[in-house]
Amino acid sequence: MLIAQISDTHIAGANRKAYGIVPTSENLVHCVEHINQLSPRPDIVLVTGDITYTGHLDEAQYAVTLLNRLHAPYYIVPGNHDDRSTLWSAFDRKSCPGQNKDCINYVVEGFDIRLIGMDSTIAGSGGGELCNAQISWLKEQLAMEADKPTIIFMHHPPAKFGVLETDKDGFIGADTLGDTIAQHGNIKAILSGHIHLSAHLAWCGTVISTAPSMGLQLALDLTLTRHSEFIQEAPSYQLHYFNPEKNLVSHLITVKEIDGPYRFKEYPENNC
Repeated sequence: MLIAQISDTHIAGANRKAYGIVPTSENLVHCVEHINQLSPRPDIVLVTGDITYTGHLDEAQYAVTLLNRLHAPYYIVPGNHDDRSTLWSAFDRKSCPGQNKDCINYVVEGFDIRLIGMDSTIAGSGGGELCNAQISWLKEQLAMEADKPTIIFMHHPPAKFGVLETDKDGFIGADTLGDTIAQHGNIKAILSGHIHLSAHLAWCGTVISTAPSMGLQLALDLTLTRHSEFIQEAPSYQLHYFNPEKNLVSHLITVKEIDGPYRFKEYPENNC
């Protein structure tokens, strides 16, 4: 099974740029086109939040027009830049199949991996949260298919990644979630975004994997002393391959012109 993960698209609307600088809509178009040309084609695309720039309806509606160009089914969860009610209005129930518009949690069945989407947003806050009711719901879902390989996807990673801005945001309920995750050996990964970087962290018996943004990356500063900064990079996304050995292998895919490929056998090492 092949899963493409897009995150933090920050769509500001047609002909608009995030922060007046970053052409996020154009970057998303490039990623969608790249995903559509992959061989093999992804079975599914996950969009892990911050779909819009300011949460406005016109931004969400424009994001729908761009994401609908995908040749694979896609599923969304909200991020802290989104308004969940706006997403609920703009996206159909195929892409946002939750039962409760006030807390968008759902399960996607029918694939080699079971996918559980969770709403980690707090209205008016940059941080994440899974409340006790959500974790109880998650426990129920995990108990239904205790042996089925499973991925949980949400916007906020439930652990610190050494990124100043997002580490400060925090995640309420992380310890309770971690205790739940540790009791289930079938959870292959927690896929998230929010930190605007591709990073991976071993956590409670699984791996938290974060996808980059659409070219609007946070500057990595492991001293955690500098002011929050962002840089522009080529748009990118992640590919998660659930291979025949039942392992989940993750790749960062950057969408840009490349020089190559070159065949090693045509360029021996002793050539100068």
